[in-house]
Amino acid sequence: MPLQQLVNHFNDRFEREHHSSFRPFILENGLVSGLFGPIRIGSIFSPVREASDNDSIAGHAVQLSVSANNNGLQDGQSGEFGAVLTGALTQPADFQSIINLDRLCRTVHMLNYLPYSHIGGVLFLDVDPRHILGVTQNHGVYFEEIIVKCGLATKNVVISMAVNNFYALHHSQLLEGLNNYRGRGYQVALNIGNLYSANGLVDLIAKLSPNYLRANVPGTGDSRQDTEIVWPSALNALKELQGLVGGKTILQQVDQKEQAFIASAVGFDLVQGSYYDKLSIDHLRCL
Repeated sequence: MPLQQLVNHFNDRFEREHHSSFRPFILENGLVSGLFGPIRIGSIFSPVREASDNDSIAGHAVQLSVSANNNGLQDGQSGEFGAVLTGALTQPADFQSIINLDRLCRTVHMLNYLPYSHIGGVLFLDVDPRHILGVTQNHGVYFEEIIVKCGLATKNVVISMAVNNFYALHHSQLLEGLNNYRGRGYQVALNIGNLYSANGLVDLIAKLSPNYLRANVPGTGDSRQDTEIVWPSALNALKELQGLVGGKTILQQVDQKEQAFIASAVGFDLVQGSYYDKLSIDHLRCL
C-alpha cells in the first residue's frame, strides 16, 4: 500500500477513535511526522550490527526526534490536542495520555521504518512502562493491527522497555504486560542503560528471559554506577546471565574506538553507535 494511503488510513482511524477532526499524521518529502500539541514527532534510525561482523545489520533501533511545529496546528486545533500533550508530560499518572502519545510515536516509527524493512532484521521500539501499566490486558493488539496494515509481522518487532526506579514498584504487572506482547509474537528487550547492578535486575532478567538485553557503554548517560570498578564484573555477569536465558546482548552508544574495545572484551553479541556507522561509511568510500 502506498505510504500516503497508509497515512490517510491512520488519520481516518484517529478521527474515529477520538471523535475528532484532528489528523495528526503528515507525509512530507517521503517522511512521516506526527503532531502532538505544539511539537512535531519524527524518527531517527540507527543500525544494530553483529559484533563479529560490523557490516552485517541485525536490525534497527529508533529514537524520537522532536521539533517545534512551526507551521501551527491544523485549522486552529492547538487547544484540542495541546491539552493531551500537557497531560502526558506533566501528569505521570495520566495513563491514557501516555498511551495516546506512545501509540502516536510508534505509528510514526512504523511508517518511517518501511523503507528500511527490506534490509531485514528487527525493529527495536521503546515502550513507556506507564503504557504497559495503563493497558490492563491484551497488550500489543492495537499495535499489531498497525504492523499488519503496514505489511509486516510482529515477530520482526522488538518491544523494548527501559529499566528505571519506576519499574521496581510494579514488577509483576510489567512482567505480565511484556509477556502479553510476547504471546502475540513480539520479541521483548530490556534496556538497562547504565544500571548494571540495579536492585532486582538479575531477578527481572531471569523471570522475563528477554530476547535482548540492551546496555549503554560505561561512561555514557547520567548514572554514576558505571565506575571502572563496577562495570567490568557487572557487565560480564549480565552477559553470562543473558546467555543462560537464551537471549542476546547489545552494547549501545558506542561512539569511540576505546568503547568498541569494551564490546569485544565482554563479548557482546550486537553493537550500535556512531563508531560503527563511520567505519561503514569509510568502507563504502574505499570500494
